[in-house]
Amino acid sequence: MSVGRSGTPAAESPASGFFWHERCFWHDPGAIGVFSAPREFLQPQPASESPESKRRLKNLLEVSGLIDELDVRKPAMARREDLERFHTSRYLDSLEAGDRALGGNAGDCAPYTPGSLSAARQSAGLAIAAVEAVATGELGRAYALCRPPGHHAEADRGRGFCLLGNIPVAVMRARALGQVGRVAIIDWDVHHGNGQQAAFYDDPEVFTVSIHQAGNFPLETGGFDEQGDGEGKGACLNLPLPPGCGLGAYDHAMSRLVLPAIEAFRPELIVVACGYDACAKDPLGKMLLNSGAFARMTRQLRTLADRVCRGRLVMVHEGGYSEGYVPLCGHAAIGELAGSALHVPDPQNDEIAAWPYQALQPHQRELIDGWQAAWAEAGRL
Repeated sequence: MSVGRSGTPAAESPASGFFWHERCFWHDPGAIGVFSAPREFLQPQPASESPESKRRLKNLLEVSGLIDELDVRKPAMARREDLERFHTSRYLDSLEAGDRALGGNAGDCAPYTPGSLSAARQSAGLAIAAVEAVATGELGRAYALCRPPGHHAEADRGRGFCLLGNIPVAVMRARALGQVGRVAIIDWDVHHGNGQQAAFYDDPEVFTVSIHQAGNFPLETGGFDEQGDGEGKGACLNLPLPPGCGLGAYDHAMSRLVLPAIEAFRPELIVVACGYDACAKDPLGKMLLNSGAFARMTRQLRTLADRVCRGRLVMVHEGGYSEGYVPLCGHAAIGELAGSALHVPDPQNDEIAAWPYQALQPHQRELIDGWQAAWAEAGRL
């Protein structure tokens, strides 16, 4: 037994891990601002995918004291053999050649400079270590502060600021080593989780869920009709929400479809592609979430994990480009993940919640209920 904050005995709970490394903050995609590449009439500015939002989150954990409640770890970089479980050798060779040649572009909107490959391998290493620690029972839950992000990277190319597929690499390794079987991956980044979808599209043992802003990035993926292929049919669920969705729409989508669908799948591990760019302050998304929404979704998934997979839950940091607001969102989520009583006030949480159109709108309800009915009719709930 341990002693709680009130001085009364508190039941022991599995430790929550926090995985990070300074090397991840040293990735430099170049001075591209919110764009995919420099142009003649675009004054150079730091890329939206900068280290600041992540470093400020780490700093806030330190200042608040929440980091002292976590098992902090700095694991090794991902090895080539682990990357090759997902990525092609040709693609990895091209990244290494570009790194030697002072940088390049890994594919679609994925520029990098010297040192970026080391940061990307470190980022994948964080995800690998977090998944392994939770899958094997060494930790109860874990958060990996990954950068560069990974949920857009595909087997043979980088996309959308992502060089390596952090979650596919980690999950494929854990499954190959027999550490875990059935895995559910939920991606609540504002952009579609095309990387996880492509990695497991025909795999019935990995259920990929993406709740995202419709038609943001990538433009050609993320429709509800994309539900898997072959034996994996029905193991892929996309919820492309209309721009402008806020608390009501996300709450309804989670309770009506996302959580029941994951529970019906009965995973042994839940992994979250944890982007914060659906927040109201993000320059690359048009959704209206506050920090409380990310805390609530984390709490819902922790409760679900406790019920279906012995609490095994891993959160892998993805997007989120508001340097000021991401730290508050991330702190709220990590606090819920760890079951902490520590609270950092968000001065705009209630203001954002009071904005017009935060309530579930009729067109949003109709869309989500239609998806739920179709999923249920297919016998997946």
